Amino acid sequence: MNILVIGSGGREHAIVWKLSKSKHKVNLWCAPGNGGISQLATCVDIKPMEFDKIVSFSKEQKMDLVVVAPDDPLASGLVDILEANDIPAFGPSKSAARLEGSKAFSKDFMKKHHIPTADYQVFDDATEALKYIEKSSFPIVVKADGLALGKGVIIAQDKKTAVDAVHNMMEEKKFGDAGNKIVIEEFLTGPEVSVLTFSDGKTLLPMVSSQDHKRAFDHDKGLNTGGMGAFAPSKIYSPEIEKLCQETIFKPTLEGLRKEGIQFKGVLYFGLILTPKGPYVLEYNARFGDPETQVVLPLMKNDLLDVFMAVIEEQLEDVVLEWEDKECVCVVLASGGYPVSYKKGYEIKGLERYEASQEIFVFHAGTQKADEKYITAGGRVLGVTAKGENMEVTRQKAYEAVKNISFTDMHYRTDIGVKK
Repeated sequence: MNILVIGSGGREHAIVWKLSKSKHKVNLWCAPGNGGISQLATCVDIKPMEFDKIVSFSKEQKMDLVVVAPDDPLASGLVDILEANDIPAFGPSKSAARLEGSKAFSKDFMKKHHIPTADYQVFDDATEALKYIEKSSFPIVVKADGLALGKGVIIAQDKKTAVDAVHNMMEEKKFGDAGNKIVIEEFLTGPEVSVLTFSDGKTLLPMVSSQDHKRAFDHDKGLNTGGMGAFAPSKIYSPEIEKLCQETIFKPTLEGLRKEGIQFKGVLYFGLILTPKGPYVLEYNARFGDPETQVVLPLMKNDLLDVFMAVIEEQLEDVVLEWEDKECVCVVLASGGYPVSYKKGYEIKGLERYEASQEIFVFHAGTQKADEKYITAGGRVLGVTAKGENMEVTRQKAYEAVKNISFTDMHYRTDIGVKK
């Protein structure tokens, strides 16, 4: 079976790695891929937004499946284009991906279908947004409507921060068109949990829960990033809370999509916050999370290809997801200065120790392979993932591995897996 995975991050490496373990005979390609992915798949120099090239390549190589992993091509309708060309694709349509692609759309959707979420207002005019801030109490949250690489959310503790966020998003166009509209919402308190689910439009199957660490530095200090680490499963996502989420969030979301005439086929990610009033939805994502995927897929017993095909063929009701009774921790190794500015091109040392390991998986993100060496090529460089019997042992394994890997100006958090 010929499979093309779109993307180049740690998430895509984890997907390719899991597909490479399929019981089916698979030939894997990745566009554009990275240094680590090149060990498991043929990497092709096609960017995720080069739709014509992706379609042409898929036809030439007779792809049986294209897995669209990143948010931008999903929001721009790559799956629709592939399907229109009779190329089977895993991922939601452009219409369904609006749940992530537009914060305003997703908030309005939740309100309409009585799914618990923070109170909010949508603005397409900066003056009106600033007037609203004048009479707000703080903290409040300012969000760019569109996709902003996970950096379009500002928690404003005071008026100045909120005003600056509006100026940056709506007037300075820091996130381009993503800031044409903004959402200002109430600040909710409580621990956050990520629940990734598979959906074929009729059935929603939750994966094992996880928690990620978004801030750049220890103790949740510094700027928001795409994610500095994650662990699974979440200790606070109890069976009681899961049942509550099924009734108040998961089922109403699937039913709401059905009522709107939207068939969601792919991975629907629920960013949840467990408030004193119960679980609320902070955000939807229309794809696998990064770095959550790096701790979820190593615990999955199922053949990922079988699950992907069940989603495409709308037969998810026949699938039972099975999970190892273990824990997983992923520590992201980033370039110094991330998420603002950083240098690339440094050699990465120590990776060969873990190439055959069954308990340490090093998922590549911003890497390239040149002359048999791995070189840094992005902000988030590697995701060092460990699997173990309990959190204490697993964290220890992950950080021991981190100590054996090095590159110039390497930065990582030392507290991944510590929060509840």
